[in-house]
Amino acid sequence: MLILGIDPGSRYCGYGLLEIQKKRIIAAGCDVIDVSREKDILKRLNMLYSAVDAILDEYNPDVATVESMFLQRHVRSIFTLGHARGVILLSIARHNLQMLEYSPREIKKAVVGNGNASKQQVRYMVSKQLNLKSAPKRDDAYDALGIALCHYHRIKYEL
Repeated sequence: MLILGIDPGSRYCGYGLLEIQKKRIIAAGCDVIDVSREKDILKRLNMLYSAVDAILDEYNPDVATVESMFLQRHVRSIFTLGHARGVILLSIARHNLQMLEYSPREIKKAVVGNGNASKQQVRYMVSKQLNLKSAPKRDDAYDALGIALCHYHRIKYEL
């Protein structure tokens, strides 16, 4: 089974993959889709859609897991993030993938054991649980692996 975790973002979108065999994680990898250089939101969204589509084509995951929206003070940021999530969800839908959403609190609780954990704690626990050889440059990649790891912890006894 291959689980894809996606941490949506309109400038940096993290994605992580976990390969599962017989209740064991045998491989993990992650990266970030960086569309921050483009100023125009429509071009960024198009680039994001194309990148997610290419990832889905290349890896053909069994399930996609996405971080759900959370409230922020900046209304404009919420709308921009919503647009990014929309193109990500469209790509997932066009590939006929099962998609599950997890809240930031659920993810932190599953990975760290505390729903109020910091980004640094999530980064540390993801790295330790998956024995990552090389460290991703951005927290978005760790967050994406955390989302996939959250799903794995939810289903590992069903495998």
